Amino acid sequence: MSTKKEDSSWVLFTWLWTGYLKKYVWYLAAAMGFMMFEGAMTASFSVMMKPLFDDVFLGSNADALVWVGLAVLGIFVARGLASLAHKIILTSASQRSMADIRNDMVDHLMRLDADFHSDRGPGNLIQRVEGDVGAIAKVWRTLVTGAGRDAVTFVALLGVAFWSDWRWTLIALVGVPLMIGPASYLQKFVRTNARKNREISASQSTRLNEIFHGIMPVKLNQLERYQSKQYQKLQKIRIRTEVRSAAGSASLPTLIDVMSGLGFFGILYFAGGEILEGKKTVGEFMTFFTAIGMMFEPLRRLGAVSGAWQIAAAGIERVKDLLETPSHLIDPPKPADAPDGLPSVSLDDVRLNYEETEVLRGLNFVAEAGKTTALVGPSGAGKSTVFHLLTRLVDPSSGRIEIGGVSPSDLSLHDLRSMISVVSQEAMLFDESLRENIVLDQDVSDERLQAALEAAHITSFLPKLANGIETRVGPRGSNLSGGQRQRVAIARALLRDTPILLLDEATSALDVQSEAVVQSALDKLAEGRTTLVIAHRLSTVRNADKIVVMDAGRAVQEGSHDALLAKGGVYADLCRLQFGGSTT
Repeated sequence: MSTKKEDSSWVLFTWLWTGYLKKYVWYLAAAMGFMMFEGAMTASFSVMMKPLFDDVFLGSNADALVWVGLAVLGIFVARGLASLAHKIILTSASQRSMADIRNDMVDHLMRLDADFHSDRGPGNLIQRVEGDVGAIAKVWRTLVTGAGRDAVTFVALLGVAFWSDWRWTLIALVGVPLMIGPASYLQKFVRTNARKNREISASQSTRLNEIFHGIMPVKLNQLERYQSKQYQKLQKIRIRTEVRSAAGSASLPTLIDVMSGLGFFGILYFAGGEILEGKKTVGEFMTFFTAIGMMFEPLRRLGAVSGAWQIAAAGIERVKDLLETPSHLIDPPKPADAPDGLPSVSLDDVRLNYEETEVLRGLNFVAEAGKTTALVGPSGAGKSTVFHLLTRLVDPSSGRIEIGGVSPSDLSLHDLRSMISVVSQEAMLFDESLRENIVLDQDVSDERLQAALEAAHITSFLPKLANGIETRVGPRGSNLSGGQRQRVAIARALLRDTPILLLDEATSALDVQSEAVVQSALDKLAEGRTTLVIAHRLSTVRNADKIVVMDAGRAVQEGSHDALLAKGGVYADLCRLQFGGSTT
């Protein structure tokens, strides 16, 4: 659970207003106008009680019956139309402002460092974007409506009550001071539980994300019951926090009911005597009584709004905290120009620590321009970390990295990543058409697209797809095989046409037949580029111009396949493990 000191309601509202709601001030002004009109109509109805009772019922004035009835009808029609108008306006403003927040959150989350994402699962972040922002939407739907319509209605009815008899009004409000202390405590109670509920919701989303993304391993390892129990534990905690939060929110209107009961008792006791003595007419009493009776209902809703605000405040606080989380890997103040032509890649005494763990321990090697350099070695040697450094997903703790003579940290992130294409073991596909997955946001001619399809060997399986290149590939590319997904990733890289190519275990998860096809496409892709390859299957890097053997965060050997075999050592040992007696 978070231990961060909570922001005050005023700080949270100011942040929300300044950043997102202020731009819709004219929506709010129009809605407030209609809400004020609706509140005025409600107060007008209570005013009509005096002529209704004194002139019509007690005075037996038939003519007054017509105009009083028409006036009441007009009041209800006008109030209904005003209510419709402000609800439509507020819904539009609510949806637009919440869309702004979600857009900013998604943009910001995608720019945050890899370390941030490694500590938070996708389900957690989805809940932050959808669930927390959904809670904030109540600021418009409940808070603004309550603070607008109900506050105006309350003030208007209170004015009618004071106009009728100020002494009766003070008696009706005798219980208000008794509410201050309990209401303050309940607001803090509701917000604390609402915050816990948002955190539990995020944990549930994370659990569901893990279950559904790993549904096959769950089935194969018979983990259905285990995962169900883990989810049920979270569900029980959520039920408890939901109930506590609802109880706190409901207690505020309950306090108002108690106050209302005390007020009505005082009014009936005091005002009843004045009516019996003839000091006040029945019509005057009914005007006052109707105003007070109708006044307590918006006051009761305002009490509920207070609880709704605390629930929304918990969501606002979490969104604000997330949007204020800084990214440490940012563009330099004055970015250098990207190097021209085919760049070489060099690492000089590069070290990297993840907290207390030393991942790279003085790594040195050079990947020559236009050639293929393979990184091999046991798991945990730091091979993938090299790719993270080159693409600036992380920065080194010390040492020097150069791409074409320029440090990645001296380039803008856009220029740096525009120089590099990555094909990894797991191709990232979206639930869109095959064409959209290949082209993405590029403007590509049909000729270039066709050439990429042929070079990546995608044309060989296109006829088998129901709608050809317009076929949807399914969530995470589930409608395609592993080899087909890899060929899509290769086609993307071909269209990007960058000078540097990073291949991270691009064929390790494929069968022999698929590997042969994909490897052929990769060879085509690597032509004329500075290529770095990570591979556990040494058969895929035998023809590399240079092989760098890594172990425990260092480069322990360099050379061609044949030269390294002749030297013996780590590479020769790896070959013997994979190929048995044959290492040629």
